[in-house]
Amino acid sequence: MSKHLVIVESPAKAKTIGRYLGKDYRIAASVGHIRDLPSSKMGVDVENRYQPQYVNMKGKEKVIHELKDMADSADNILIATDPDREGEAIAWHLATLLKIDAASSCRISFNEITEQAVKKAILQPRPIDMDLVNSQQARRVLDRLVGYELSPLLWKKVKKGLSAGRVQSVATRLVVEREREIEAFKPEEYWLLTAWLRRQADEPVFKTRYHGEIVADKLKKVKLTSQVETDEIIRDSKQRPFTVWQLNKSKRQRQPAAPFTTSTLQQEASRFLSFTSRRTMSVAQQLYEGVELPGIGSIALVTYIRTDSVRVSSEAEQEARKNIKASFGEAYLPKSPRRYKNKNASQDAHEAIRPAHFDLKPDQVKDQLSYDQFRLYRLIWDKFMASQMAAAVVDTVTADIASGSHVYRAQGETVVFPGFLAQYGVQLVDQETEKNQDEDNSKDKLPELSAGQSLLLDRLDPQQKFTQPPPRYTEATLIRALEEKGIGRPSTYAPTVSTILDRLYVEKDGRQLLPTELGKTVTGLLEEHFTDIVDVTFTARMEGDLDTVASGKQDWVSLLDGFYPTFHQLIEKASLIDRVKIADKPTGEKCPDCQDGDLVVKEGRYGKFIACSRYPDCRYTRNVENTVKGTCPLCGSGLVSRKSRKYKGSQFFTCDKLGSDPECPFISWDLPIEGSSCETCGSYMVWKRFRGRSFPRCGNRDCPTNLKKETSGKKEAGEKTADNMEPDTAPSEKAAAGTSKKTASAKKTTAAKKAASTKKTTAAKKAASTKKTAKKTTTVPKTATTKKTTAAKKSTAAKATKKTAVEDKAEQVTEKNAAKLEEES
Repeated sequence: MSKHLVIVESPAKAKTIGRYLGKDYRIAASVGHIRDLPSSKMGVDVENRYQPQYVNMKGKEKVIHELKDMADSADNILIATDPDREGEAIAWHLATLLKIDAASSCRISFNEITEQAVKKAILQPRPIDMDLVNSQQARRVLDRLVGYELSPLLWKKVKKGLSAGRVQSVATRLVVEREREIEAFKPEEYWLLTAWLRRQADEPVFKTRYHGEIVADKLKKVKLTSQVETDEIIRDSKQRPFTVWQLNKSKRQRQPAAPFTTSTLQQEASRFLSFTSRRTMSVAQQLYEGVELPGIGSIALVTYIRTDSVRVSSEAEQEARKNIKASFGEAYLPKSPRRYKNKNASQDAHEAIRPAHFDLKPDQVKDQLSYDQFRLYRLIWDKFMASQMAAAVVDTVTADIASGSHVYRAQGETVVFPGFLAQYGVQLVDQETEKNQDEDNSKDKLPELSAGQSLLLDRLDPQQKFTQPPPRYTEATLIRALEEKGIGRPSTYAPTVSTILDRLYVEKDGRQLLPTELGKTVTGLLEEHFTDIVDVTFTARMEGDLDTVASGKQDWVSLLDGFYPTFHQLIEKASLIDRVKIADKPTGEKCPDCQDGDLVVKEGRYGKFIACSRYPDCRYTRNVENTVKGTCPLCGSGLVSRKSRKYKGSQFFTCDKLGSDPECPFISWDLPIEGSSCETCGSYMVWKRFRGRSFPRCGNRDCPTNLKKETSGKKEAGEKTADNMEPDTAPSEKAAAGTSKKTASAKKTTAAKKAASTKKTTAAKKAASTKKTAKKTTTVPKTATTKKTTAAKKSTAAKATKKTAVEDKAEQVTEKNAAKLEEES
């Protein structure tokens, strides 16, 4: 019988904590939430102070039963869920389910899963914070009220299957508004004029850029707006000497940035690692809950990952300083530990994201981590260590060089002392911002210059430019915008971005986020009839109100009273509006089936697809194809990428003549490398992706180099190959090769099992051998017969079906999209 039961959310977290507590403690996992609002109805009694009607979550019966059994046999129960609103709510639900008094000392929390932090928390149990619980409850009920009343309205007025929410609708609106700005943007012409100068004829050139004019012995900045103006300055400058007019030298300090919050971690993981926000949080969660290290066991590598605070504990500051001194020396330490200021809206409930164990450097645990885990851990480690290091010292030089009245400017930087940059192993890299090289001179090292010095002109390079519209959001910049505007909380950024992508309100073009026609339509409807739902200020104020509930300064019921009655009236009013039709985008093609209809791009449940405008009279559909860079390695034609139905979110590549007459059968999960061939077998090469990395590999699966790799290591679970590709897309040659390999493998396995089970008698072995031989004998004629039949019927089958591989695929898509087309018509 265990004296103490400690309940956490995840088995991984339970395993890590179990290392630090003795035999008197039993660690159990709730595996996330165990109770929630019902999915079959609203589950909120709006007439009775918005009381939520919680139910046990489907699929959690076994977990709940086990937790109750363990609770019955324990003398003391401690709930150690995450230290935030969501974790506090889970703790309250567990206490309710297990009949534990929430006011008793049943709750423990810690910011990092280390032995010291866990044991300290065990000694300091506290009651469940009902203010935090009520704040989470208010958020949950608020989102349920909005979702259950607004989503059905969208089904009736726009399209079935849609959803709306406080945060996701604002996020979609930001993307839509940015697209409107881009569409309304009118580019303006301007010119850049670069003068390449040198001190002497035998010295290298350096770059200067036209900056302005000398007027009354003062510099007036001028922007060139036409070629005529630029050509005039070029003609004049060629006739005049170049002289250093003004020279400004200075030293400046470059300060390190604060350690990571959830938002900044997602942003920099996107910029430097090309991670999506969802991928970042998934990997970070693994690092927080614990990874297996040989000789140590399961150990957490980073602190809690859902935080908007940049605060750091004094213990962590001292550990960082010890590490920095040992690695770089005393000179790289500031006089006192660096302290960073939180934003006003920050809850400051826990620390910034930082390493949990300072004796485990990234390179020490690299071999025990996955590639993604290592890269993210190194990013967190470097950021935190750099945040506690001395500033970089940079010598800056700005030279204004006159040619008559025309002034050209050159700027240079030299790192005198790298400071925190040494942690990144770079001399001068902007870790926080991306510079516009059109507007600013690149700050390279300049030659030694002095005022009044004459310079030689090498050449003048004019360049026509046009002002650019604001850039589209990426996941990183959208998360930054949400944070800056006070929309959402650290735990909601990644799910919000994932939701608007999954709902097809927004789509990705590379790393850019673009609104779909569906997203534009829904946003327009919400802007017209539900201003507050998509209003940035209102949503930010609501987040602030939820914070006041968490601090005990506001009652959660009064918060809902201030929102729901007005919102419900708007729902009733909007129910009278006409149905909104989503505009189809014409492709400019005629339907190949009926010859009368036009082909249009439609938004379906699974993404975009092309259909005939005469639906339902004509049911022609096909997938949207995207041209990719490169040529087909079989015929030299173009390549297109297609979305996989079997593996959601994956794409594969085919020749653009797949389905044409004549047809090219090329198809591959991996993008071919143009102009590259295998040194071993002569086949084409492809870019193979594994654990976030791309590396060249032979496209021939039977190549000895590939066979060697497959036999030397375990095949990743669920790896997509020609063997398990969608049946209507895999070429017959690859399918046959795959079948042959599977058959051979199956026979070997069967033979081995039979041999092992019949070792007792020689007769049994002979029987097994005879059986195996007989099986092989019957297999060969069958294969030969199949080949003959295939050859004989090839022409007939082609005439009978008259379907291409792409049309077969389109036919299957039609079945899925038929209902959707009816809704949209």
